[in-house]
Amino acid sequence: MTRPTLIKNAHLIDPAKNKVEPGAILFADKILDIGNISSAPDGAEIIDGDGAHVAPGLIDMRVVIGEPGAEHKETFKSAGRAAAAGGVTTMVMMPNTTPVLDDQSLIDFVLRRGIDRSGGVRILPAAALTQHLDGELMTEIGLMAEAGAVLFTNGDKPIVSGRTLRRALSYATTFDALIAHRPEDPYLAEGGVMHEGELAARLGLPGIPAAAELIMAERDLTLAELTGGRLLLDMISSAQTLPSLKRAKAKGVKAYASVNVHHLVLNENDVDGYRTFAKLSPPLRSEDDRVALVHAVNDGLIDVIVSGHDPRPAEDKRLPYEEAAFGAVGLETLLPGALTLHHKGDVALTTLFHAMTQRPAELLKLPQGRLAKHAPADIILIDLGAPFRLDSDKLRSKSNNSPFDEKLLQGAVKRTFIAGKSVFGG
Repeated sequence: MTRPTLIKNAHLIDPAKNKVEPGAILFADKILDIGNISSAPDGAEIIDGDGAHVAPGLIDMRVVIGEPGAEHKETFKSAGRAAAAGGVTTMVMMPNTTPVLDDQSLIDFVLRRGIDRSGGVRILPAAALTQHLDGELMTEIGLMAEAGAVLFTNGDKPIVSGRTLRRALSYATTFDALIAHRPEDPYLAEGGVMHEGELAARLGLPGIPAAAELIMAERDLTLAELTGGRLLLDMISSAQTLPSLKRAKAKGVKAYASVNVHHLVLNENDVDGYRTFAKLSPPLRSEDDRVALVHAVNDGLIDVIVSGHDPRPAEDKRLPYEEAAFGAVGLETLLPGALTLHHKGDVALTTLFHAMTQRPAELLKLPQGRLAKHAPADIILIDLGAPFRLDSDKLRSKSNNSPFDEKLLQGAVKRTFIAGKSVFGG
């Protein structure tokens, strides 16, 4: 049995109760007690929280890992190390590996090898929605769901064929499977490298219009309504998309949405100076878009905040802007990036954690993501106010392409526990 641990003199962040209150938590592999605890079992580790905050471990629903096939970008080991340091106790791995995760044997491989090499961080596979991610032939959703795939996605490759996505959503209802799809019309976005607007014109860079997201989102939401399937609009970036999402939810469509933390904190001006570390897909958009996305998180319209972790080696990013790869690491900056919104007073602390813990757990049907008796003891201890200037060279990922590089952030993870075992700090 895992050695019991008591964290006392802490503030407990409980997204389910929408409360932050002083207290203590006692746990082994599961949470044993929470609230006012006067004593601990013999042999327990006792940690004085000294006013720090205890929260459920973060569940990151969008993480790219290079292994297998691109271990120079990221491995299970390096991703696990970065996740533990960032307070991420569960991460959903995207299927764009080599080979693509489009077969149940590969799902089993990730589940077995991932936990062995990640240092204890839970790695859950997202399976490919179409074979080879080609957008044409649907994969065996049922078999891969049975093997342990927690959602189905085409990653960064939108499915152009409405018929293919309709079939996938319809078939997925048999298993109540979650389909995640990036809403972007690839023809409108083709050749674009940043948000289409005045800044793109001034920099002489081809733009990606917000309409590319809106058009595809409208189609996807219509198909979700038609089929009754569970649809996650994956990493929306534009204010234009929000009214469509709101209407769909109001009609009872099983529609959800995620947002990349970078799009909540940064905007297109962070690209100025041709900063390739801020070249993301979808692109960072206008300040008006950013503010609208923040309000949507605060209102619960956007369900989930993700890191969008997409490691890229230096040789892929230190290029002229148009030639550089899209993507940014995010496992270690998901939490401090999101806490920026709390420190500014834009989003309540419990709302932020709900979008990074409880809500992802609900969508993925996981027992984690909450502070409650008998729940898995995936727990983080955080100093919310700890200031630091991000040095991307010190990130634990194998790649260090962060748009937060040299930015002042607040919020540091002091300890991370998974199933009661310490995997970071201490």
